[in-house]
Amino acid sequence: MELKTFIKRNKGLVIGGSIVSTVIIIAIFASLIAPHSFRIGNLMDSLSPPCKKFWLGTDQYGRDILSRLIYGARLSLMIGFVAQSINTFIGVTLGLIAGYYGGIVDDIIMGITNITLSMPVLILALVIMALLGPGIINLFIALGLVNWTYTCRIARAETLSVRATTYTEAAQALGCSSFRILRKHVLPNILGPILVIVTLGVADAILVAATLSFLGLGAQPPTPEWGAMLSNGRNYLYFAPWISIFPGVALFITILGLNILGDGLRDFLDPHLKTIKR
Repeated sequence: MELKTFIKRNKGLVIGGSIVSTVIIIAIFASLIAPHSFRIGNLMDSLSPPCKKFWLGTDQYGRDILSRLIYGARLSLMIGFVAQSINTFIGVTLGLIAGYYGGIVDDIIMGITNITLSMPVLILALVIMALLGPGIINLFIALGLVNWTYTCRIARAETLSVRATTYTEAAQALGCSSFRILRKHVLPNILGPILVIVTLGVADAILVAATLSFLGLGAQPPTPEWGAMLSNGRNYLYFAPWISIFPGVALFITILGLNILGDGLRDFLDPHLKTIKR
């Protein structure tokens, strides 16, 4: 397939992938890209508006907003990927077990899933953070325990479909263990939908983490986390709005890119949608 044809048929995948790749590159090479220190500022430059020296201005401590945004990308992406990795492990494991074994096991797992699903993610994360206390590690734990339900339901539904296939029945007839069947035959065939959920889940985790940090329960000063930066600028909105505007824009672009990438992956991996487009 020619590059032009691929781009034309997978615009979401290309656009979303470009945005996410750019943010990841910025996060990886933050120490080389950031023009100033993100920790230390000069009070003489406090609340400086965007200018030639400070492209996005400075905060109340004279710290460069651009440098803090660049390093904040590293932390926000780490929070999103670590939290979603925990969510994915829990959700996929429970979904595989529920879909493959069925019966009372399925009823128990899906009962727990439905109860958890009925609780708003942010409220549940707030409760966990209130019990554990603020901090990055506790933020990983809280986010990793609250958003696995969608992954579990998708994994279960896909496992039910794969379990009914002839190659799974053949593996059972040959005496393969349940663990081997799940690992070799079921899991590889449900990775497509799981990958889409993971991409969307990273965006959700970043947003919830920013919300918790904004409320003072996530990353603590002077950590350059986008939600915490938004919170720091609340008292300066009228005469130094750039302190809050630029972290908000960074969050918007990153989450938009992840959602576009998720939609693009769904279209790319779904053969039915491919047929319709063609």
